[in-house]
Amino acid sequence: MSNHTKLENTNSTSLGQTIANASKPTSFLNSKKLKKAGLFALFVGPAFLAFSVIVLIPFLTGVYYAFTDWNGVTGNVTWVGLDNFKYLFTEDKQFQQSFLLTIKYTVVAIVLTNIVGFGLALLVSQMLKTRNILRTVFFLPNLIGGLLLGFIWQFIFIRGFQSIGAATGWSLFELPWLGDENTAFWGIVIVSVWQGAGYIMLIYLAALQNVPQDIVEAAKIDGASRFQVLRHITMPMVAPAVTICLFLTISSSFKIFDVNLSLTNGGPFKSTEMLALNIYTEAFVNNRYGLGEAKALIFFLVVAAITVIQVSITKKREVES
Repeated sequence: MSNHTKLENTNSTSLGQTIANASKPTSFLNSKKLKKAGLFALFVGPAFLAFSVIVLIPFLTGVYYAFTDWNGVTGNVTWVGLDNFKYLFTEDKQFQQSFLLTIKYTVVAIVLTNIVGFGLALLVSQMLKTRNILRTVFFLPNLIGGLLLGFIWQFIFIRGFQSIGAATGWSLFELPWLGDENTAFWGIVIVSVWQGAGYIMLIYLAALQNVPQDIVEAAKIDGASRFQVLRHITMPMVAPAVTICLFLTISSSFKIFDVNLSLTNGGPFKSTEMLALNIYTEAFVNNRYGLGEAKALIFFLVVAAITVIQVSITKKREVES
């Protein structure tokens, strides 16, 4: 055999080995990707399936029913297009009143819940002997269900305040707390803030505990007052917690239902009927499911838009601070 023939055989053998070696990493990477995809599907698949069945599919069907006149009972579903939305914005005065009332309540509840929650967090972050007990006491109202909480406070407003007012003569306790439009509104605010402030307190408390104490001590040595330390050091440091708390209070305040139902049931004369209760009444009491879904869709879009705007603004302020 000539040297030329041997060289050709050697080159062909090495080329085949090179191709085989090059194909091995590719097949290995493909199998590794398939394994990762299988593990991902194994862990995420059940959760996504449950989310689809419980949230995604009902949401999409609800969007469809928003354009129909279905009563929620019979099988007769008629497509009406935008008629439901035209009715809501032109003729349904109760929906418009509930919408404005919900916005008013949301603004008041957000401000008060965050102020009270942050104040409680500052209190229990101090070196007090009873700080652990105080944390538990302040958080306990959040563990009580909204319906039960509303009935408890209904008894307090009607019976408890009446007894205190008769014993002390203080006009504050003699007011018709659930029988007047203005006082009933503030009654709902009081109960909601009392329930939600403890949960918000825990988030602010976790943020306050991560504030570097050496910076605080240095500021105090330089002559900074407590208010200056709070404004220029503590507040910028807890800005991420503010973003979270605002997001939580906005969503919970807009969606208030159980406290509204059990405390006033929208009374007196629907003057305290929030939007979630109005949607529930429209769909399941008045049996106008299509109209109720139209209200719910508008509600969803408004809450989603406000939440996105809030998160984007507060995130920018976090970066700036």
